[in-house]
Amino acid sequence: MSDRTELIVTNMHRNFTGVSATAAAVARKQASRYALEIVGRRLAGCPDPISVRKAVNLSRTPPKDRPCVLWHVRRNNEMRAALWARDALKLPVRTIFTSAAQRRHSALPRWLISRMDAVIATTEEAASLVPNVQAVVHHGVDTERFQPAEDRDDAWRDTGHPGRFGIATIGRIRPEKGTDVFVDAMIRLLPEFPDAAALVIGKATPQHRNFVTGLRQRIEAAGLSQRIIFTGEIAADRLPQLVRSLSLLIASPRYEGYGMTPLEAMASGVPIVASNTGFFSSFIGDDRAGTVVPSPDAEQIASAARGLIENPMELALKAGNARHRAEDLFGIESEVEGIHKVYEAVWAAR
Repeated sequence: MSDRTELIVTNMHRNFTGVSATAAAVARKQASRYALEIVGRRLAGCPDPISVRKAVNLSRTPPKDRPCVLWHVRRNNEMRAALWARDALKLPVRTIFTSAAQRRHSALPRWLISRMDAVIATTEEAASLVPNVQAVVHHGVDTERFQPAEDRDDAWRDTGHPGRFGIATIGRIRPEKGTDVFVDAMIRLLPEFPDAAALVIGKATPQHRNFVTGLRQRIEAAGLSQRIIFTGEIAADRLPQLVRSLSLLIASPRYEGYGMTPLEAMASGVPIVASNTGFFSSFIGDDRAGTVVPSPDAEQIASAARGLIENPMELALKAGNARHRAEDLFGIESEVEGIHKVYEAVWAAR
């Protein structure tokens, strides 16, 4: 490892998002390989962040045997900061962008991406939508951080939530994420399973306040306010403990670029019921680790969840498959190695 900064990893978003989670998982592993700095907001388990100004100063002189400092960016404002350092200040900086979107970017992001020195796409579909793709590298999950519970019943009791077992959805509370689909599915499902509770894990921005109010009203009308629970956002360092306590994760977005929460659940030995978007069908693998339904439809989601809950042996089999698939096919180590090859190619290009 160099004694001078080799790698700048940016996290310049005020909220902890799915992008933040993927950046954190990779950076935790990279910290022992590179002289690395995080810029912007804190990432759990990573070095304390520094400012853009300090990152610029650290980028003025490349490390020994390296022609440049790499800036690995994942958002529009991060691309702008990296281009400012490289093009406006003429620093020895090269830029790497990770693209997960499975739909065409708007004009500004397209232009920014076209200015990157290399692009890493998370799927083949994402790769078809952006220029300068150096490699397709699937996101991975930290299977040491996300592990199955020794006793799921005990783990659920420790959460303090009602019932004997839990079902959850995780992510921003908004229509695109299908939070309403989850709520409507639980309104159909929970009366059949009095020992179950459902968690909506995540936060809503002010623009979706009315959306949340409508969901709460529907839950109250169904008499399920004590069993469909809005937990708010869970701190990243506390999330693995909660995820491993679940019996089933529901991922019902209308659109998803990739989607990490199903992988985190799978690594925790939790089967998935998911709408057919993101990279979910590849995670689950012909329904080996759960069930994929054709569309984000509440009745389809409820039916798939019902089929698993009513068949404990199948649920247990898919829980085991989920953990094995996460370890064998989607471990974070594969992502880190794929990214490393891109870094080396950019450094070698000089």
